[in-house]
Amino acid sequence: MRLTVSRVDPWSAMKVSFLLSVALGIAGVIATAVLWTVLDAMGVFDQINGVIGQVVADGSNSFDILDFVGFTRVVSLSIVIGVVDVILMTAIATLAAFLYNISSALVGGLKLTLTDD
Repeated sequence: MRLTVSRVDPWSAMKVSFLLSVALGIAGVIATAVLWTVLDAMGVFDQINGVIGQVVADGSNSFDILDFVGFTRVVSLSIVIGVVDVILMTAIATLAAFLYNISSALVGGLKLTLTDD
């Protein structure tokens, strides 16, 4: 069976891309939280503090890496990046649907051949 995809509905593309990008954003926030927890449990941040403390060796100022990459700061940044990604991915997918419709009108669309085995 030969089929031709001649048009993609931009509204459908926007809805699907929004849902998929929200799912990816949530997965990214969870992955960030899990990765930070694993690194903290392994003692990576304590080792970084020790190494930087040896290099700097300033008695009056103590360096703490968690001031810069604390859990709440990292997860908050991850949420902000997730929200920006949701907006961008939705807009790009909708724009891609419009561009596909324009190019499909010029060249006839995407031809597919389906078979049943």
